[in-house]
Amino acid sequence: MYQAETQIRVRYAETDQMSYVYYGNYAMYFEVARVEAMRSVGFSYRQMEEEGIMMPVLESHFRYLKPGKYDELLTIKTQIPHLPGVKIRFEYQVFNEADELITEGWTTLAFLKKVSHQPTRPPQNLLALLKPYF
Repeated sequence: MYQAETQIRVRYAETDQMSYVYYGNYAMYFEVARVEAMRSVGFSYRQMEEEGIMMPVLESHFRYLKPGKYDELLTIKTQIPHLPGVKIRFEYQVFNEADELITEGWTTLAFLKKVSHQPTRPPQNLLALLKPYF
C-alpha cells in the first residue's frame, strides 16, 4: 500500500457562515492530496496528460465526522490500497490540528486515452514507481 501526506490551510472563502469548511470543498482537498501523493512518489499528472492519458473521477464518497474550521491546518493522509489497473482507488483521511479525524472518503478514477476516451492501462512509469509498495 502506498501512503502520502499533504497539508492544506483552510481559507476564508472555503468556509460557510459558521466558519466550517463547506462540504463541497472536500472534493477539491481530495484532488490536491491525490496530485501531491502522485508527485511525492515521483509521478507527474501533467506529463501523463501531455502523453495522452487522463484520469477522470468515476466515483467519490465522503464521510463527514467533524467540521474543519477557518484557518486550521488540515493534514490529509492519502493511500493507494492496490496496484492500479485500468482503475485506481485513492483513500483519504483528513485530520485537524488536534489530530482528530474529521473527514474520510475515497475516489475511484479511470485511465483513459485522451483522444479516444477508451480505457487504458496505467502508464508504465507509474506502475514502476508504485510496485515497491505492494
